[in-house]
Amino acid sequence: MNRTLVICKPDSVERGLVGEILGRFEAKGLAIAAAELRTLDADLLARHYQEHVGKPFYDDLVRFMGRSPALVAVIEGPEDTYAIVRTLMGATNPAEAAPGTIRGDLGTIMTENLVHGSDSNDSAAREIKIFFPGL
Repeated sequence: MNRTLVICKPDSVERGLVGEILGRFEAKGLAIAAAELRTLDADLLARHYQEHVGKPFYDDLVRFMGRSPALVAVIEGPEDTYAIVRTLMGATNPAEAAPGTIRGDLGTIMTENLVHGSDSNDSAAREIKIFFPGL
């Protein structure tokens, strides 16, 4: 099985959309290998978003991602599961996301776009180690 990381961001938890989001992955035939609701701290987020440290939007991103709990999950499926997950998520900007995608159906603003998904198999491996080191 191939694995990728998904984060149901604080806005999705606050809006009660975690079940809807995970249900879409399951309806596609993907499986949840691990999941945990947790508040993400600045140190963990710095490791996760290492390529963004120092960029103008970074502090706002960390504030948003740490403001309340997020659901962090490992999703399993066939080869390149990350690509399937990202297709289901839709474009980063909900205003540009296609209907039928998570962001297209449920998202409203760019800075709170409900869900994160790894952008490659390499990113998935790195991110899973950060959030689920024993997996």
